[in-house]
Amino acid sequence: MPEVATVTEEILISLRRVIRAIDQHSRHLATTYGLTGPQAVILSELVREGELTGSQLANRVSLSQATITDILKRLESRDLITRKQDDADKRRQLIKATPDAEVLVKQSLPLLQERFEKRLSDLKDWEKMQLLSSLQRIAEMMNAEDIDASPVLASGSITASVETIEKPIDEKDKA
Repeated sequence: MPEVATVTEEILISLRRVIRAIDQHSRHLATTYGLTGPQAVILSELVREGELTGSQLANRVSLSQATITDILKRLESRDLITRKQDDADKRRQLIKATPDAEVLVKQSLPLLQERFEKRLSDLKDWEKMQLLSSLQRIAEMMNAEDIDASPVLASGSITASVETIEKPIDEKDKA
């Protein structure tokens, strides 16, 4: 059996790899598509579902209404979404992806969680439960069990603009 220090180091290395994979994917989205992870998730959902209200969108992507509002402002400023008043209920606004956004999403906008979900679905139920239990325990050990989080694999602030995505820690250390 490996020494405790070795196991601890391997756990920390694995956690760092996960963090770096998410960070690298976020940078790829930002540099290649000019989008943050949450923006890409929202656009993908709008393309998939068509018109949605802000609250419907918030529920579908597990983000707060305030967070959705901020992200939608950024997407609207880039002409990637449109809003219109609902004919049936004038109090509601319907949000829709623009044709430019549809092209962007259909050009295989890569979402890290989609690839992850596919691979996770290939596991047996007991393996999924084991992973869930281990990750929940890690969150608890890091005093992170009460942190509000959505199922979006992205680094940085959930409402960040592309311009505010920081360099990876390793690159900062080199400077």
